[in-house]
Amino acid sequence: MHTCPMFDWEAAWHAALYGPGGFFARGEKPSSHFRTSPLVGPELAVGLLELLSRVDAALGSPPVVDFVDVGAGGGELAFAVRSLASGSLGERLRVTAVEVGPFVELPGVRWTTSVPSCVGLLVGHEWLDAIPCPVVRGPSADPWITRWWPSLEDGSMAEVGAPRDAAWAAAVSSVRGAALAIDYGHLVSSRHFSLTGYRDGRQVPVVFDGSCDITAHVALDACAAAAGGDFVLVSQRDALAALGLTGDVAGSGWDWLESAARAGRIAELRSTAGLGAFGWLLHGRGVAVSDLLPALPPWRPNPASFCGD
Repeated sequence: MHTCPMFDWEAAWHAALYGPGGFFARGEKPSSHFRTSPLVGPELAVGLLELLSRVDAALGSPPVVDFVDVGAGGGELAFAVRSLASGSLGERLRVTAVEVGPFVELPGVRWTTSVPSCVGLLVGHEWLDAIPCPVVRGPSADPWITRWWPSLEDGSMAEVGAPRDAAWAAAVSSVRGAALAIDYGHLVSSRHFSLTGYRDGRQVPVVFDGSCDITAHVALDACAAAAGGDFVLVSQRDALAALGLTGDVAGSGWDWLESAARAGRIAELRSTAGLGAFGWLLHGRGVAVSDLLPALPPWRPNPASFCGD
């Protein structure tokens, strides 16, 4: 049953983010409120371009290859991918940013409000965590809770991840190539109520007046099952290393300094105490996931991340 029969958590959450005057609807960008991987530097885009090149090769180098950034915010990731792409891939690359708020004009980036069909790589970077969910208090007979949160105790609260499952399954179905969700989250073995707010770089109490971002951890195992097919769920730390971002330092003089700075940024992206603990849920659609990433350890969420973004 819902926490309170007189309060619709999902509707209030949706209105606070996407309704008239909502946090994202009025144009607030995540970069103004918390640090995300695309803001660290270009290295995430470098890794995703390597993944895209593997998708492109597995597809046989189609005339047009897509990079779709769902929940693009200010377009930082989409623009970095467009700017760094070169050679044949760069010539054939079409970059699309998907966002409900006001668009940011960026060279080489198309904007849309809905997930398009595409041939290439679709990325939902910290997108699923911003999809509103119902909230229940145990005991609950909700079918999603029964399957995916069986440890819910009487009196404890939980986010029902069914809307995220549906959104991810629909996004994956729109792709020929690969779809990647990058987010913080939990597994059925480690569920934890995590609804929280962010404003101006600080974690704040949840209010539904549009003044803050409202987010909650993603049940990535449930999303994986909903989309189905060929998939892996690994950590950002391991995935980036498999894509060639290991943070080695080499050279001398200015080259050494640049190499060291790059290594520092990669270390931040791969830190198990932070961004490196993010889950990477990768689905192959018409290509084998094994052609995109080698066998890696399964993702294990960092319990410390339950206290915030």
